[in-house]
Amino acid sequence: MELPICSFASGDPAGSVACADEVFARAYNEPLIHQVVTAYFAGGRHGTKANKSRSAVRGGGAKPFRQKGLGRARAGTIRSPIWRGGGVTFAAKPRNFVQKINRKMYRHALCSIWSELLRSGRLVVVDSCELAEPKTKALVAVLKNFDVNDVLIIAEDVSENLYLAARNLYWVGLTDVTAVDPAMLLAYRKIVISKAALAAIEEHLK
Repeated sequence: MELPICSFASGDPAGSVACADEVFARAYNEPLIHQVVTAYFAGGRHGTKANKSRSAVRGGGAKPFRQKGLGRARAGTIRSPIWRGGGVTFAAKPRNFVQKINRKMYRHALCSIWSELLRSGRLVVVDSCELAEPKTKALVAVLKNFDVNDVLIIAEDVSENLYLAARNLYWVGLTDVTAVDPAMLLAYRKIVISKAALAAIEEHLK
């Protein structure tokens, strides 16, 4: 498969690059992608929430008053969940939300996402992601050539000029090729990726 390459500076055609069909021509497997993205977000949860149940609250060992003769509802402890200062009925405990995803499943999901990005015209391959100066105005002018207003730029190595130019644009995401994840690829309308970064991703997913 041949993908067209655009010049990052002007947006003009700048050749093409050969890509493997096994990475960029997969069928879109929505259930698998949903499972992988759900597992990705679940893995980011801290799982540290905790409450004290009636057994964990301090005190309440003695029966507060006798069983009969007072006209009150019987009580065996002042730490009952219906008492002020008592324990929580269904107390939350720290838990691990990590879901196991096999490496083959994860790579298959990424290949499916990349293939769909290419089919839907949301993937733009550029010769490089270098800027001559660290100016936001310069980056905005460059991105106008690609008609984007919600874009993720993926570079093989993020230069200081590119980082400084992009950090104040809320509609521009920036990452290097080692930090790409499934949720990130689905969150943006357009993906602008350098030729070198594309080759690195293809090598990783083959």
